[in-house]
Amino acid sequence: MSKQLDILAFGAHPDDVEIGMGGTISRFSKKGLKIGICDLTMAELSSNGTVDNRQIEAKQAASILGVSQRVQLSLPDRGLFLSESSIKEVVTVIREYKPQIVFVPYFEDRHPDHGNCARLVEEAVFSAGIRNFQDEGNNSAHRVRDLHYYMINGFHKPDFVVDISKEIKNKIDSLKAYKSQFDMAEGSTQTPLTNGYIDAVESRERLYGKEVGVMYAEGFKTKKPILLSEDLIGENV
Repeated sequence: MSKQLDILAFGAHPDDVEIGMGGTISRFSKKGLKIGICDLTMAELSSNGTVDNRQIEAKQAASILGVSQRVQLSLPDRGLFLSESSIKEVVTVIREYKPQIVFVPYFEDRHPDHGNCARLVEEAVFSAGIRNFQDEGNNSAHRVRDLHYYMINGFHKPDFVVDISKEIKNKIDSLKAYKSQFDMAEGSTQTPLTNGYIDAVESRERLYGKEVGVMYAEGFKTKKPILLSEDLIGENV
């Protein structure tokens, strides 16, 4: 059975991808695309919850969004740096799943791990296409077609948006699956995530939607122009 994915989204921690592009994943999984999420760390330094519980929550969130494959690496939380071993681990994932499109967090974010995740995956995407670069699994080279950036904590002018009006409920439900992170339960430590964070994310997507005349949209950044392969009149995705 082929492990090949159409889209592979990387996050520093379980819940990053859902915050940034859960609606987009839900939309395209409904269209039959095979979509994967790769979490680089287990978020072992999080103020709330446990690693084991976070893994259960991540699995529930992936199921809500229709994710085909969730990959969990064990790079150190707050230790995502450009080391040869870390790059090789990510290259191995890219070559095993051979995605056409890769998504990573946008660099401008209050959490340093998110920008470091993007830099690490950028390096890996480039190295994955080099035939003589050796990964950890002796896999053949694979060239990713496109690399895009989703937003986690930031609100930036997007280079393109995806209409998620029909998927906003799935996105919100996937975030609510992370009760350890977003619920202020007894004994929890107050963090930016426990103070109306999900409502703020929903409001952001509503504002992006308003910019393009839909109810909700997710915004993305990219380093190269987007090619439209269909007519400008009518739906392109």
